[in-house]
Amino acid sequence: MPTAANLSLAIILALLLRAASAADVSMAFGEKIPPFCFPETDSGIELEVMREALAFRGHVLKPRYYSFARIPVAFKSGEVDAAMTDLGEDMTSWGAFYGNPAVFYDNVFITLKERHLAINRPEDLQGLTVISFAGAAKRYPEWLDAVRKAGHYFEQNDQALQVLTLDRGRYDVVLSDRNIFKYFTLQLKLNKSFRPKPVTEHPFVRLNPMDYRPVFRDSTIRDDFNAGLKYLKESGRFQAIYSKYLAGD
Repeated sequence: MPTAANLSLAIILALLLRAASAADVSMAFGEKIPPFCFPETDSGIELEVMREALAFRGHVLKPRYYSFARIPVAFKSGEVDAAMTDLGEDMTSWGAFYGNPAVFYDNVFITLKERHLAINRPEDLQGLTVISFAGAAKRYPEWLDAVRKAGHYFEQNDQALQVLTLDRGRYDVVLSDRNIFKYFTLQLKLNKSFRPKPVTEHPFVRLNPMDYRPVFRDSTIRDDFNAGLKYLKESGRFQAIYSKYLAGD
């Protein structure tokens, strides 16, 4: 039968082994994607989820920021240990181990409710002006090519302006992630003079969580991350992180 001294030694060895296996994990993130990523404060929904999931088994997140196009390049070149996304490129051959989805980008068309617009197929955008985030035309050509060719498509990096220009009727349709649009609406509402009009969301693509997954160079760290993410979701902490940035409705 093990003695108390032997049990204590076993616990100490287990703790030392765990500490030895913990690692600093450099991870590539986009330069600025409110409310998912705020480089100036190392905060945001995605940063916090990643940080706490890795910390579950002692790892420390070290975020590094790149333009979106540079994220997979940074991983493939070995500049970082992990990346928030593969940007649609299968990086298995580059030594990537895919983690479970940590956050979801759910792009929708958004219109003013008072307009009573229905958008169910690309033809429904005919004659309408669309403002979107940079790069959307390349991602959704079947929906946006005709709008672009008609001169009715515009891109805007400042997504707060998307909220304002839609509200003021300067554009008919916004294409945005629903949580990003909600975040900027809440920020603008801090100015009491801004009272946003009700909007309607028009889903147009099927959300596939597997389209947006983090990649890791180390399979053990990937497994530890998945375990931490599972804990965050089961404990309610995952939803609490979302609510921290998107509460206010």
